[in-house]
Amino acid sequence: MAKAKQKTMWFCTSCGADSPKWTGRCPACGEWNTMVEEKVSTSSASSALPLSARSLATPKPVNQIEAVDEPRYRMPGQELNRVLGGGLVKGSIVLIGGEPGIGKSTLVLQSLLAIHTLRILYVSGEESASQLKLRADRIGRGSDNLFIVCETSLENIFNHIEDVQPDILVVDSIQTIATDTLDSSAGSVSQVRECAASLLKYAKESGVPVLLIGHINKEGSIAGPKVLEHIVDAVLQFEGDSQYMYRLLRAIKNRFGSTSEIGIYEMGRRGLREVSNPSEMLLSHHDEDLSGVATGVTVEGIRPFLIEVQALVSTAAYGTPQRSVTGFDAKRMNMLLAVLEKRVGFKLGAKDVFLNIAGGLKVNDPALDLGVISAILSSNVDIPIPRGWCMTGEVGLSGEIRPVTRIEQRITEAEKLGMTDIIIPAGNIKGFDTSALSIRLHEVAKVADAFRELFG
Repeated sequence: MAKAKQKTMWFCTSCGADSPKWTGRCPACGEWNTMVEEKVSTSSASSALPLSARSLATPKPVNQIEAVDEPRYRMPGQELNRVLGGGLVKGSIVLIGGEPGIGKSTLVLQSLLAIHTLRILYVSGEESASQLKLRADRIGRGSDNLFIVCETSLENIFNHIEDVQPDILVVDSIQTIATDTLDSSAGSVSQVRECAASLLKYAKESGVPVLLIGHINKEGSIAGPKVLEHIVDAVLQFEGDSQYMYRLLRAIKNRFGSTSEIGIYEMGRRGLREVSNPSEMLLSHHDEDLSGVATGVTVEGIRPFLIEVQALVSTAAYGTPQRSVTGFDAKRMNMLLAVLEKRVGFKLGAKDVFLNIAGGLKVNDPALDLGVISAILSSNVDIPIPRGWCMTGEVGLSGEIRPVTRIEQRITEAEKLGMTDIIIPAGNIKGFDTSALSIRLHEVAKVADAFRELFG
């Protein structure tokens, strides 16, 4: 029998690379001060197999391989099914990450409580059974097919799996699980890697889908080694501001579907509610026209929706003008202010500018540029934008309005919500039949042209 040996290795908490000694900078990813010391067990016997003992697969031409549809479990929520690519694939392993308190466990628990035909095992390493029961009562659902166990030992988890024989397994969270074969503590690089690999092997051999809930680091990415994201079949990011009601479920990686789909939820007292038409909720309905408010048409993933952009421009009360941005890139707003001053002639260098994206969402779509500068100018001149007008377009450094993607979907979404006019980049609708549209299209090539359309 091979004798086990103990040795010390240094692992990078950012990428999972190992090193025999400590280094200030990771040799693989280049991050500083990310190397941590862990004890690992090794065997003196060689694990290499002779060539005759290896199982070799037969290479086949791609045309001779039969494509089969992956069997899926349809989840109760339409938004979750959309992000997963049509449902939860049997034998897959899915990682769900997000900020603390954003609603990851609530999303998973309320989805599983609505399934009454499958046996589900929910392993919690962070909360007690009574805490999960209180959350289920708050959601207002119960189930006799959902089994809850509080456990952090991987070996004990597999014993519970053998007893329950679940159709779906949930582990909350992967950073709290540890295996006895390693001496390091739970959440370390080696523990996360080994536990995830063991759960992956179980999922592939048994055909049981596994849902992993993971922590994130201060940069917003999944905590633990990067190999964790490579092991799993899908990585879903649950994001949003905990101070606001809206949440976005976004697929960062998906081997069984598109990564362009997103799901939108609203957090309420009884859990998460799906938002099928987010545009109606993100637009406020004012009885009076207000300056500094513009409606932009943006796209998240492949879903277009209208969003309200609010701006306030005032004379600087102090020597240095303030620039405050919520839900939009601050550097990009400064670039747009420079375009307004250089190309259009509006002097905003001595004024405070405050910008807010309504609803607490964070928007990175460059097509919202035109809505941002329209709201800023409307507040600066104190003239409201005409009711029923919306806009979409990327603004270049020379003041030109650049074409945007999915223009047909943006126009259709604006028309569906009752908008009467939409400003779009010139030449962006080549080949698109506009004869059946009831919304009026205004094509502009420069920022100054857009302002003339809005304010005359």
